[in-house]
Amino acid sequence: MSSRNKTLILGENTTIMGIVNCTPDSFSDGGQFQSPEDAATYALKLIKEGADIVDIGGESTRPGSDPVSESEELERVIPVIEQIRKVSDVWISIDTCKANVAHRAVETGADMINDISGLRLDSKMAGVAAAANVPVVAMHILGNPKTMQEKPVYDDVVKTVFDYFSERIYTLVNQGIKKANIIIDPGIGFGKTTEHNLTLLNYLSVLSKLDMPILVGPSRKSFLGNILALSVDNLLEGTAAAVALSINRGAHIVRVHDVKEMVRVSRVTDAIIKSPQTGIAC
Repeated sequence: MSSRNKTLILGENTTIMGIVNCTPDSFSDGGQFQSPEDAATYALKLIKEGADIVDIGGESTRPGSDPVSESEELERVIPVIEQIRKVSDVWISIDTCKANVAHRAVETGADMINDISGLRLDSKMAGVAAAANVPVVAMHILGNPKTMQEKPVYDDVVKTVFDYFSERIYTLVNQGIKKANIIIDPGIGFGKTTEHNLTLLNYLSVLSKLDMPILVGPSRKSFLGNILALSVDNLLEGTAAAVALSINRGAHIVRVHDVKEMVRVSRVTDAIIKSPQTGIAC
């Protein structure tokens, strides 16, 4: 287990989470790494480019994906965490819905847990997170990755997500997780249409009323491809626009594939937001 203080300190600038998918079938970069060493080398590249956190995942959550066994997920992620931790003290996040995978990852050196199910899929996950005393990302998802994009419907997507997090925060705290360790993620692309995603991003500031750190992951998502009529490999500029607006609307952490470019986007956005607002004559 990493010996660092497990309380995530959010700095003055937006925190950049770099994505390392150790999977054969993730929607954008699946099958990119042939070995744990390759994945660890890629993670170190992201760190050099400015990632504050690297998010290690061993199970694809793309629309229509099937779950993998616990043993297979462990085989994919634990050696990568071991390799990274040998040479870097960067923050490592484990992207999983399985309590034992999270437990083993934290034992190996991971610093936080990123659970797309909002810690609902595995009844033991909240206990693992509480015992480890690590930051945990609770995401909103409609259904599960296999079915989430089959005609998702909301009466009011912003209110639904807000109410979901109001309940989740209350429940997780009652399950022993410190409120200071909870991060919320509206789940862009997880059971949402293009219109739902755009509405959530546009009204992200509503979630700020919950007074919790917000993580947003718009990187290379299909709604950007729908807007631009472009493939997943051509969504850098679309991602940049979504990242900049997310920060402007209140995101504290952005989860991205293209770290070098999104560090630059976030730093400029941060600088504009923090620029003096007085003495402006209209």
